[in-house]
Amino acid sequence: MSNKLTQYFPTIRSREEILHDINFNSQLTAIFYSWSESQQTEFLDFCTGVRGVKILYDAFFKEIMNPEYTPERLSDFLSLVFRQKVQILEVLPNDSTRIGAESSLLITDIVVELEDHSIANVEVQKIGYFFPGQRSACYSADLLLRQYKRVRERKKQENRTFSYRDIKNVYTVVLFESSPQEFHNPKYKDTYLHSFYPQSDTGIVLELLQNYCFIPLDIFRKCTQTKGITNRLDAWLTFLSTDNPDSIIALIQQYPEFKDFYTDVYELCRNTEDVMGLFSKELQMLDENTVQYMIDDMQDKIDEQASTIGKQASTIDELQTSNQELQSSNQELLRKIQKLKEELHSK
Repeated sequence: MSNKLTQYFPTIRSREEILHDINFNSQLTAIFYSWSESQQTEFLDFCTGVRGVKILYDAFFKEIMNPEYTPERLSDFLSLVFRQKVQILEVLPNDSTRIGAESSLLITDIVVELEDHSIANVEVQKIGYFFPGQRSACYSADLLLRQYKRVRERKKQENRTFSYRDIKNVYTVVLFESSPQEFHNPKYKDTYLHSFYPQSDTGIVLELLQNYCFIPLDIFRKCTQTKGITNRLDAWLTFLSTDNPDSIIALIQQYPEFKDFYTDVYELCRNTEDVMGLFSKELQMLDENTVQYMIDDMQDKIDEQASTIGKQASTIDELQTSNQELQSSNQELLRKIQKLKEELHSK
């Protein structure tokens, strides 16, 4: 396969160089040949530029979008998603409570405080959760509670009175590499940004604080196959969702600033040992994602079947009750018939 990306990123290493590093290090050799043939090919292809790097890999995403030393990148992305200018103030510790093993489905989870002190949680899901609305609402509530506790504590330390006015918006932004079935309704086949902001049916304005943005990247990719990149948000989503060299080249030609982002990625790829460690971690996370998704899927089917069995059992109970009533009615009729016969014979 031709290698188009080396024309734009001369630091990309050759296949021979990478294999030399692997074959002359016993530890790397053991790791590399423990992978399947398709996994070996995928690794070599993105390291050598035959394919682009999957930016949604946790390590690459956090490196390129790290809000601690490149806050302007995540700020720019969130400004486009929220349709308003935002600025990252600081990164917050990510200690939100996840239920059971659900965190294994998360590839990336970044929490930041914005300039107006609102909170944004940006997470990437390789395989979309079941019940995405309910789960996101729970995590949003957790973030809101964390903010409430943090603000109250700060006010206490400053000897100032707490006010609910000090509690700011909480935004939950979820990028799905493979989105849940709710997003695949034909009605939304061309929609790849779903924003939820609380609004009353009367027009009254209350600050209810919890807001959500869902981005199904699989649907975005289908849409851009025909229309291409039409705006800066499309450019960002292309950067985050594609490893196709032609698409990457089209992106950096239309938006040259993204070339610097890819350059940072290929600098990471020059260290064979480090990037193999990152890739191994991604493979492990993918396995966990798949297993957890299958568990959720099976549990969903079990719950559905249990519901069907429950309905059938209820129907059977109703039929049995009806049958008993009919039998009782028949017996009463038989008694009346017998009584009439006896009266007839006595005359």
